Amino acid sequence: MFNGLVAYLDSIKARDPAPRSRWEILLYPGLLAVGLHRVAHWLFEARLFFLARFVNHLSRFLTAIDIHPGAKIGRHLFIDHGFGVVIGETAEIGDNVSIYQGVTLGGTDPANGIGGKRHPTLANDVIVGSGAQILGPVTVNSRARVGANAVVTKDVPEGAVMVGIPARSTLLDASEYAREFVPYGTPCSENFDPATQKVEILQCQLEQMQKQLTALIEERDAVAVDIEAPRRKGNRNRA
Repeated sequence: MFNGLVAYLDSIKARDPAPRSRWEILLYPGLLAVGLHRVAHWLFEARLFFLARFVNHLSRFLTAIDIHPGAKIGRHLFIDHGFGVVIGETAEIGDNVSIYQGVTLGGTDPANGIGGKRHPTLANDVIVGSGAQILGPVTVNSRARVGANAVVTKDVPEGAVMVGIPARSTLLDASEYAREFVPYGTPCSENFDPATQKVEILQCQLEQMQKQLTALIEERDAVAVDIEAPRRKGNRNRA
């Protein structure tokens, strides 16, 4: 158990450049929230729902992080800062996932009106940026990144980098740079918004079409001049 705690603290230290020692990490609200969730989830699985909710509310009061007792969480979840994080009942989180403040793993109403899987599934090594909203029973596959304030309502491919509302994949694949953990999510200097990229492509195409149209007009005018010149010369000769 002690070795497991040390490995957990070291995994957080590897993903956060701020702490100088493991002792500092023990004070992190995200660490306390995950620890109390383990207790609440055990009570929930034992069908002691009131006690599970009590521990859940105690954790929320102490950390401002709300994790439903029914949520399934893997090893080494890192909730950085954590204020305002909400994780729903049927959410599932894999190993070595990093979540920043203000993130919601929220649910949607089932189409058939029957309760069931309503919340997201995050696979291993996923990073979710601050303020992101992942809604419904979608799957964010391993090594994917969700940018700050993105809204995800569809499955995210493995290694994708998602930005925007609704979230769209950028042209940069996380596998190109994710050999080691990148603190704070994704390297912004290399990313471009997909909507902006499309507008720029359309502008380039419009400029090319304008150049082609200008060339065609000039060619037509030149042909018209060549045809008109003999006619004018003939008219002068008859006169």
